[in-house]
Amino acid sequence: MRTARTTSVLLSLLVVASIVASTVASTVACSGASAPPPAAPVAPALAAPPITPTPVARSLAEVGLDASALDRSVAPCDDFYQFACGGWLAATEIPADRSRWSRSFSVIDDKNEQALKKILDEAAAAPATDAASAKLAAYYGACMDEAGIETAGFAGFATIDPLVAAIAKVKDAASLGAAITQLHRVGLHPLFSLDAEQDFKDARRVIAYLDQAGLGLPDRDYYLEAKFETQRKAYLAHVERMFALLLRAPKVARAAAEDVLRIETALAKISKSQTERRDPAGLYNLVDRAALTKLAPAFDWAAYFTSMGRGDLTEASVTSLPFFAGLSVLLGAEQPKAWRNYLSWQLAHGLAMSGPKRFVDEAFALSQALTGQPKLEDRWKRCISATDEALGELLAQPYVARHFAGAARSDAEEMVKQIGAAFGRQLEGLAWMDDATRTKAKEKLAGMNFKIGYPNAWRAYDFAIAPKGHLANLLTSRAFEVQRDLAKMGKPVDRAEWGMSPPTVNAYYNPLLNEMVFPAGILQPPFYDPRFSVAVNLGGMGMVVGHELTHGFDDEGSQFAADGNLIAWWTPEVRTRFDEKTSCVAAQYERYEPLPGLKLNGKLTLGENIADLGGVKLAFAAYRTMRAGATDPIIAEGFSEDQLFFLGVGQAWCSKSREEMTRQLVQRDPHSPAEFRVRGPLVNLGEFATAFSCPAESPMSPKDRCDVW
Repeated sequence: MRTARTTSVLLSLLVVASIVASTVASTVACSGASAPPPAAPVAPALAAPPITPTPVARSLAEVGLDASALDRSVAPCDDFYQFACGGWLAATEIPADRSRWSRSFSVIDDKNEQALKKILDEAAAAPATDAASAKLAAYYGACMDEAGIETAGFAGFATIDPLVAAIAKVKDAASLGAAITQLHRVGLHPLFSLDAEQDFKDARRVIAYLDQAGLGLPDRDYYLEAKFETQRKAYLAHVERMFALLLRAPKVARAAAEDVLRIETALAKISKSQTERRDPAGLYNLVDRAALTKLAPAFDWAAYFTSMGRGDLTEASVTSLPFFAGLSVLLGAEQPKAWRNYLSWQLAHGLAMSGPKRFVDEAFALSQALTGQPKLEDRWKRCISATDEALGELLAQPYVARHFAGAARSDAEEMVKQIGAAFGRQLEGLAWMDDATRTKAKEKLAGMNFKIGYPNAWRAYDFAIAPKGHLANLLTSRAFEVQRDLAKMGKPVDRAEWGMSPPTVNAYYNPLLNEMVFPAGILQPPFYDPRFSVAVNLGGMGMVVGHELTHGFDDEGSQFAADGNLIAWWTPEVRTRFDEKTSCVAAQYERYEPLPGLKLNGKLTLGENIADLGGVKLAFAAYRTMRAGATDPIIAEGFSEDQLFFLGVGQAWCSKSREEMTRQLVQRDPHSPAEFRVRGPLVNLGEFATAFSCPAESPMSPKDRCDVW
């Protein structure tokens, strides 16, 4: 919640508005042209006869849907996800180098990877014509230089030697703090992290945030719950093998691995759960330096802030007071040798995928156990990700120039406006909201900003890249980013900054800025295409616009006002009624089982489920407005336009996931699995039941429905 909220809903915002505008314009023109001329110069003019809509028959492919993805053996009112996606699910295999695969985001991501590969290959093959191309070519080329990485080994770079030396010197509290600081300065986060973020209570300023960190497994519950015993054993064996690669003797490696697991288990015990971290008020605890020292006296905060280059900081927000109090106790409970082992593991764990092949293979072995992914991604894919992480907005510039249509921004802006107008109409009809809260909600809606495609000004990357030495380049880029982030503290908020690079296939809402962001990477088919029908475009990409907008009013976003401040701007009575409505949503999703015996966490996924429900509802309302008065209703292979809209929703979410990955995501991901992002919202929409003539109390038309926005 502290960082810009992102979603794994990878839904696009492309060029629908131009189609809508032309449709409306042609409708008006036809209406005028259809009036007959006067019968005679002296006779009164006759009224224009009513226009009889003429249906236009098209194929599903023409409107943007995949007929082969359907499973017509299943009734849409029984299981709409299976109806919309069953054919695709039966025909699709997850690629060996992926833990999950979708008809939408994965396909776009694959396409974007190929586009970025071409850009980087061309930059590497030709003499540099500019500094940007030279920097991209150098970074990508060093990452692709597998032979050079093997020759150098894991400890052959000057940038790593100081980290290893600092860890080796740990013998007391001061040297432990110094080693932790060294790792933090290059973007590795043993024990805790320090980041810049807007002040929850005064969103005009940027302050320091201290957060829990330091775990090697995906979630704290992996250390604490009996159901993850198998994963813990695999993790311990993995850590032991990694120490063996660091040339530790077998008994020494085993003892070191046990130190790591013991320390990380202690950290897990004092860490907040994923559900607890969904409480914005609980994540905000502003303390001054004296109070921080009192909270965690075993750590030298003055020396830490000074070494991080921010000795001037006088306060910070602590995301969990019990965590830092417990951390202080833990610092004194372990021996220096155990801390050296833990920090050595943190260094190796954080850099393994960028090191020699034996470390890469061992790191992937753990990932394989946790996700079920059988094959490591090709090196070029990993190097594209690394280049995007280090030089995202530099890489984005040729990508945008080649692959992002100039008109897409203005067209997308119109789409956002239509979805916003639909939400405004929803506000007027909410019986559970009083006028005082409604007025504030309108203010927030009116103040909501959006960014589309790419930044207006590109970020600079003022650091040198060597043509050899990928690990050194990685640490250099991370150190630069750490200092760039720390430099924000105490300065005005940069409202133009982006939280994702433009090629990213994703979107997000940031409550502190009250803004939605839609990168260029996602603004393409199958979510949106100018050749698709309005209904399908709105079902696919319209849902994400509505989803991100609704995040401003979900159980978390609704706690932030129009100016981004965390404040109780709802009247108590309205908040109580809202909580009652959202409890219905939580209870609904807790009944879903993606695997036998594995149920969703309704509280963890609540915000995303609210946003999904609101997103579909708003997109449907906007689609209806955009097609109001149209004289050419579309029928595609027997499906009406309303049905096409819902098929657009369903087919945007056709997805498969390996069992291990599904279990991991259910544990820690605030998003529900794809099938429930279709079934969950649609069973609550009477418009869906009407569109498919679902009998009352059929599976997709239950007697009781949840309704929030």
